[in-house]
Amino acid sequence: MSELIVIGYDGLAAAEKAFGTVQELQRDHVVRLNGLAVVSIDADGRTHVDTSNRVVGVTAASGALWGTIFGILFLLPGLGLVTGAALGGLVGRLAKSGVDDRFREQVGDLLKPGSAAVVLMASKITDDKFTAAMRPHGGTVLKTSLSDQDERALAEQLTGAP
Repeated sequence: MSELIVIGYDGLAAAEKAFGTVQELQRDHVVRLNGLAVVSIDADGRTHVDTSNRVVGVTAASGALWGTIFGILFLLPGLGLVTGAALGGLVGRLAKSGVDDRFREQVGDLLKPGSAAVVLMASKITDDKFTAAMRPHGGTVLKTSLSDQDERALAEQLTGAP
């Protein structure tokens, strides 16, 4: 099972400090990341993404899955009418697996101009240690889960595997 966690902050500086803590938690084996990024919204409403090139253990399938979920959450916020059967099927499968419109709306409400968020997808997380380490940073936490079966099905759909 993977956890998709979005932690919102009032500014980029707070998000960057939290991002550093998440990287330390990975090094300490408190969390095993499939993806990690800081997303910030500038005063003009444009989205900026800083991803870590130091996320270890990311397979091609989990990397593709992370990229797709990330894109649907942040880069395609107003999907409305989905074009293309493949994207429509993927969005439908994401909705069934926990990344539904309500979660996307909550993420959208969290990120306003001038704000930022740490976004992570973790295949393992020690909740009590993670929470204790992140508590000093504050922030608003949104969390959803993808079962192993849903994650495999999404990865297969992304890679075109039978």
